[in-house]
Amino acid sequence: MKDLTQGSIVSHISTMAPQIFAGMIMIMLCQLIDLYFVSDLGDAAIAGVGAAGNAGFLINALMQVLSVGTVALISHAAGRKDQADANLVFNQSLGLSAACGLFTLIAGSVLARTYMRSVAADHVVIEAGTTYLLWFMPALALQFAILVMASALRGTGIVRPTMIVQTSTVILNIILAPVLIAGWGTGRALGVAGAGLASSIAIAVGGVMMWIYFHSYEHYVAIDRELWRPQMAQWKRILNIGLPAGGELAILFVSMAVIYYALSDFGAAAQAGFGIGTRLLGVVHMPAMSIAFAAGAIAGQNFGAGNGERVKETFRSVLLLGTAVMLAFTVLAQWRPELWLGAFTKDPETIAVGALFLRMVSLNLVAQGLIFVCSSMFQGLGNTRPALLSSGARLIMYSLPLLWLSARPGFRIEQVWYLSIATTTLQAAFSLWLLRLEFRKRLVPLVP
Repeated sequence: MKDLTQGSIVSHISTMAPQIFAGMIMIMLCQLIDLYFVSDLGDAAIAGVGAAGNAGFLINALMQVLSVGTVALISHAAGRKDQADANLVFNQSLGLSAACGLFTLIAGSVLARTYMRSVAADHVVIEAGTTYLLWFMPALALQFAILVMASALRGTGIVRPTMIVQTSTVILNIILAPVLIAGWGTGRALGVAGAGLASSIAIAVGGVMMWIYFHSYEHYVAIDRELWRPQMAQWKRILNIGLPAGGELAILFVSMAVIYYALSDFGAAAQAGFGIGTRLLGVVHMPAMSIAFAAGAIAGQNFGAGNGERVKETFRSVLLLGTAVMLAFTVLAQWRPELWLGAFTKDPETIAVGALFLRMVSLNLVAQGLIFVCSSMFQGLGNTRPALLSSGARLIMYSLPLLWLSARPGFRIEQVWYLSIATTTLQAAFSLWLLRLEFRKRLVPLVP
């Protein structure tokens, strides 16, 4: 366990954030690798995999429930120097992860085609997305337990083992993707099914590596099957913090589904361009998100230790760092976005849609960074309801006008992005106001 209640906050962030970023970028690279090799199969395959990938947001919402609850409670326990509580929370979260993984595998397999029909009109796109989801579903199911183990480590200030496992997983996926998708060396190309299978195999190996690490090297929190038996009081603690955070990602899933629906009338090329652009923008988000994730663990330990001023100092430090990073990436996203897209598709229409998306939506980056920081601080404080309120407000402000606009004559794709810029800025301001209220309520009693 690393004590984050002492020493330089900037130093802690500088140590943790790059390692968190490395792990996150590895996960995103898995998705980009799939798109790269799938791109040779045509726009319908790209659009199908992109739309199917959006289902990952919904599954990630369930994962976020366990991840956020685990990080918050274990970081609070670590700040109080209460190892027994940290270990109990970890094992209860593992038990929950097994149940959630099984539910995901069954429900995802049954509902894959129904989901694709709800977001795509083209039959070929529906078939491609359904096939990808069915083969990718084991990967999503296995990630519950992996994420709980990674979250437990982050709550105790440890991030290197997770980075190593994630990097190894991506390397394996890079090796498997061309073999399974394109049939390199085997002559048996599985297409979009191979993309899902490559990810599932790689994630399974990563899960085994995390399990070995906890059995052989981790001592502060340990796997204890006797503690897996459901304890409703502990489940309630985890879910009280995790459910609102999971709701945030569920709202993001709904928002993305609304965008895919609004773009459906523009054809497969528009959906493909948006799918590629979204994943590229996701890579751009990673540095700011990694800084915010590090801040959440630091704030959590200091909140558990009763050090309110240090929690506020964490917010100020991470806000400055995150804003600087997002400003830099805004400039990069404005500069020749066509070059970024050219690695994934040669279709001029798809590139045009993706380039327009990157140029316009990158204007959101600073505001989005502020939202990440506020959300992470809410997690560190152990109250994620304000973040859910902020995301819910944005869903209403964005989705309802977008659906209305898409049904009107003369609807243009640029209107989707204009609306995104306006509503993201409003959400950032609302999140900041809610965080100030939370500081006044929760931190004043902690300040001597």
